[in-house]
Amino acid sequence: MLYFITGNKFKFREVQQFFPDIEQLKIDLPEIQEIDAKKIIENKLQTALQHHDGPFIIEDTSLYLSCLNGLPGPLGKWFEQVLGDQKLSEICVQLGDTKARCTTIIGYAQNAADVHFFDGTIEGDLVRPRGDRSFGFNSIFQPKGMNKTFGEMTIEEKNRISMRGIALQKLKTYLQQ
Repeated sequence: MLYFITGNKFKFREVQQFFPDIEQLKIDLPEIQEIDAKKIIENKLQTALQHHDGPFIIEDTSLYLSCLNGLPGPLGKWFEQVLGDQKLSEICVQLGDTKARCTTIIGYAQNAADVHFFDGTIEGDLVRPRGDRSFGFNSIFQPKGMNKTFGEMTIEEKNRISMRGIALQKLKTYLQQ
C-alpha cells in the first residue's frame, strides 16, 4: 500500500488520478524554512519515517517569480497565505515581469535506506485570477502556451501538463519497473 502524507485535499485528489489506491496519511510534519526545496523534502521524509513505515510519498511545490529573483520558491504557500493570489499577480504586473516557474518535488521512501526524488517543472506567467481560487496559486498560474490558468482546467487537464503531474508520472514509471 502506498501512502501520501498530506493534509491538503486538493493535492491528494490530484495524486489519486495517478494512484487510485493511494491512502492519505494526515501526519502533521514540521516544515523547515529553507530556500532549497529538496532539503525541505529530505527533512520531512526523515521525520515521517519516525512516525510511519514506508512506502509513502511527500510532496512540495515551489513558485519561482522572475520579478522577485526566484522568490517565493518553496515559501510560496506562506506568500500566498499572507498576500493572496490577487496580490501576488499584481506584484508581478507592477514590476513588469510576470514570468514564473513552478516545480514540484516528490520524495518517495520505501524505508530509510531506500529514498528517491522525482521532480517536475513548468514555465508560465502569473495573470489576474481566473477560475477556481480554492487551491493555492492555481487561479493565477497560466502555463506557457496555454490560454487557461490551472484554476480554469479540469483536474485531468491540469495533471497532463502540470509540474505535479510530471513528477507523479516519473514516480509511477519508477514504481512500475
